[in-house]
Amino acid sequence: MKIKNSVALVTGANRGLGLAFARALLASGARKVYAAARNPQSVTLPGLQAVRLDVTKPEEAAAVARECGDVNLLINNAGIARDTSFLAANSLQTAREEIETNYLGTLAVSRALAPVLARNGGGAIVNVNSVLSWLNFPRAGTYSASKAAEWSLTNGLRNELRGQGTQVVALHVGLMDTDMASSISGPKIDPGDVARQTLRALEENKEEVLADEVSRQVKQGLSAEPGIYLAYSFEQKAA
Repeated sequence: MKIKNSVALVTGANRGLGLAFARALLASGARKVYAAARNPQSVTLPGLQAVRLDVTKPEEAAAVARECGDVNLLINNAGIARDTSFLAANSLQTAREEIETNYLGTLAVSRALAPVLARNGGGAIVNVNSVLSWLNFPRAGTYSASKAAEWSLTNGLRNELRGQGTQVVALHVGLMDTDMASSISGPKIDPGDVARQTLRALEENKEEVLADEVSRQVKQGLSAEPGIYLAYSFEQKAA
């Protein structure tokens, strides 16, 4: 996947990692960058083409697919985190919200754009899966479950879209210096660095990005005995 002269669509592109992706794409020579957000007026970076998209509404995903028929790179970045444990009083509600956005939203947009990518030579999809696709701890119980579902979706999409030549990339990262992680202490990676690593991985035809030491450590520890997912704690690592 060549970034120069590509046409990209980034969901949740008005802030955080999505905005970092938009900046990195422009800097790398993308011909056009569609910046998708629930409120297009919140997209203010010059050079972007704002489009309305609430990923929880399949009809809006279908409309974007019709409007943005030249896309050959989809970055599924939009996501929410409600900082809720499984046994919290509001856990059922927050779990539904996170599943609707992080998993079903990614599915809806990917399904809508897959035919567009096929018509444009295959292209690529990047899903922002998070290191919490593999870990779960009380503060992020329901969020982690939604990201685990999104990781499984990513692996399934890779198999289903291989025949049309679509590269599917899973991005895993721990703490980033964004609003979403502002209440969590510990070392945080620059989202611009994460975006640049991911674009390099696309050009190198990779299928997975482990963007920081945390994600690399956790991936390695999945097959350890005992598995790292049984005892890992961000709070312990930050102490």
